[in-house]
Amino acid sequence: MKIEVWSDIACPFCYIGKRNFEAALGQFEDAPFIKLEWKSFQLDPELPKGATYTDTYQYLAERKGMSIAKAKEMTSGVAATGKNAGLALRFERTVVTNTWDAHRLIHLAQANGVGNVVKEALFKAHFTDGADISESSTLIALGKEAGLEETAMLEMLNSERFGYEVAQDIQEARNIGIRGVPFFVFNRKYAVSGAQPSDVFLQTLQKSFAEWRQANPSSFLDVAEGPSCSPDGFCD
Repeated sequence: MKIEVWSDIACPFCYIGKRNFEAALGQFEDAPFIKLEWKSFQLDPELPKGATYTDTYQYLAERKGMSIAKAKEMTSGVAATGKNAGLALRFERTVVTNTWDAHRLIHLAQANGVGNVVKEALFKAHFTDGADISESSTLIALGKEAGLEETAMLEMLNSERFGYEVAQDIQEARNIGIRGVPFFVFNRKYAVSGAQPSDVFLQTLQKSFAEWRQANPSSFLDVAEGPSCSPDGFCD
């Protein structure tokens, strides 16, 4: 069963939502049947590439019209929520920049089976490590750690490859009425908006999967269990 997630790397609640969803998936016994697909979304597509803003407070003050004190107050609550999810959100060092190329890298990663690995690496680089995720060198380093070939990444970054896919994701979000992220769509029938608690994700997983399984009985086998050996060397 497919679950599509619209999110932006620059969105702290997308990182928190990812972690809460993963906690739910860890409790879901049919997790091997779930296919996760990351969809692109940009909260501020007009941002230039590069370290225009070297912390979130400056960005919120200049682009959103709030005081530095208000920005710090607002983000401290988000950081506390992130900490409860096991994340270190360091807004004082976050490089706020354009995420277009990072989204293209995620599409390349998904085409090579490591989309979730790269998505996680980008979140950590942005919110914890203070890296500039619009820089080609940053993207290539993260991609190489996930097993992507440097040549393929360079070819992508020096072209418009996957730009159409990113634009299509963003247009599709508009078409189905997504106004904020994260936004999780389960089997194109149910949706969860925002960084909901893990139990909300688990309940939606169970409900949507039960319906999907009933509609796709050929995807499952009725197994009569008996003595067997597993690849790890254990026999029962």
